[in-house]
Amino acid sequence: MPICVFDIAEDGSTTIPTDTNLTGAARYRWWHFDLSDPLLHQWTETHLPEIPAGALLQPETRPRCDGFDGGLILNLRGINMNDGQPAEEMVSIRMWVTDAVVITVRLRRVFAIEDIRQNAQAQMAPTHPAQFISELVTRLTGRVQSEVTSIAKLTEFFEADLEDDETPIPTELTQSRRRVIRLRRYLDPQRAALNKLATETLMPPDSRPALRELANRTTMAVEELDALRDRLVAVQDDHDLDVARRQARNSFLLSVGAGIFLPISFLTGLFGVNVGGMPGIDSPWAFSILCLSMTVLALILVLVIRRMRWI
Repeated sequence: MPICVFDIAEDGSTTIPTDTNLTGAARYRWWHFDLSDPLLHQWTETHLPEIPAGALLQPETRPRCDGFDGGLILNLRGINMNDGQPAEEMVSIRMWVTDAVVITVRLRRVFAIEDIRQNAQAQMAPTHPAQFISELVTRLTGRVQSEVTSIAKLTEFFEADLEDDETPIPTELTQSRRRVIRLRRYLDPQRAALNKLATETLMPPDSRPALRELANRTTMAVEELDALRDRLVAVQDDHDLDVARRQARNSFLLSVGAGIFLPISFLTGLFGVNVGGMPGIDSPWAFSILCLSMTVLALILVLVIRRMRWI
């Protein structure tokens, strides 16, 4: 039923248990499940208190850290590194941790957990539950910072493009704004959860400074996302303003052209009236004189418009 289960000793060596007990004779036991497992609900009801069991089975979660009966309910989010899925659709990891057991439940593959699993298979597992949490948070935070850095570099590219007035609106601009919004949605509560984690009694005093540093790095990532959100909005506004200026300029030129040709259209309409008494009907020079007059009128109108500084 579980994806993996390990008995982990004090030195980080691991064995695969043969029993189905919640804990074993080693330093602690790690259970790792997939939320879609149909037997998970029954397993949690059998082995866990009601509140931690319900927290592990929630289909939707937000980052949280809550102590309960000597254990720790911990929900975290990490960058989505699964193929074909957007990175900002952060993957969740649900945890119930005591001094003797670590239970993790995933909905989608979490590569930070996979790294720990590979280390456990290589006999290099975290030596106690607090170290397990610290290693997991370290990996999650590192990937978050890498993702925020990539968005920052893309934002700098967008800002550099503003120097070229002919550059069209980047197609990735809207997508980048969505990435920032989605990342911040989970990182802000994760910052609070990590700050609270550093004060939990389950975490030994020597691990708390590292956890506070990870919480600080998450805070910096949130602040960077806030700045990136504002910078991306400014880039979008600048492009929108440039488009508005171009549209206004084009509309103005069309209006000037209409102002020049309106009197000429009036003359052609007037002399096109097919009624008696029209001047020049019998003169072979009438058409040439009319065309020359309209040309002179157009030049005069252009000079007047330029003198008024409309063009």
